[in-house]
Amino acid sequence: QVQLVESGGGSVQTGGSLRLSCAASGSTTSYLCMGWFRQAPGKDREGVAVSYYGGSSTWYATSVKGRFTISQDNAKSTMFLQMNSLQPEDAALYYCAASRRFGCGVSSGQYDYWGQGTQVTVSS
Repeated sequence: QVQLVESGGGSVQTGGSLRLSCAASGSTTSYLCMGWFRQAPGKDREGVAVSYYGGSSTWYATSVKGRFTISQDNAKSTMFLQMNSLQPEDAALYYCAASRRFGCGVSSGQYDYWGQGTQVTVSS
């Protein structure tokens, strides 16, 4: 049974920072992709950042590029999302996800394992 547990969400002011963590049961190197997704009220779930093949390459949504950094500590089976310069539009429920499918990428439909989500609130 794969379990992903997020932590680190909270409430910050515009321009602040948060670091999200995703602890995985089992080795994170067993997943071809691990990613962070977010969903704001009334909006579709969207990809924020993806880490491929244990962190050998990464992808970022245009809206977060240069502000967010995805990383993995494979020895601790944990993935992180460092979020800097947070803006009100970054407020959402953030999910971590993992996939063992070949060709996985930025679409939420390509992921089989999900955490329960952690809330990020950004006040102006």
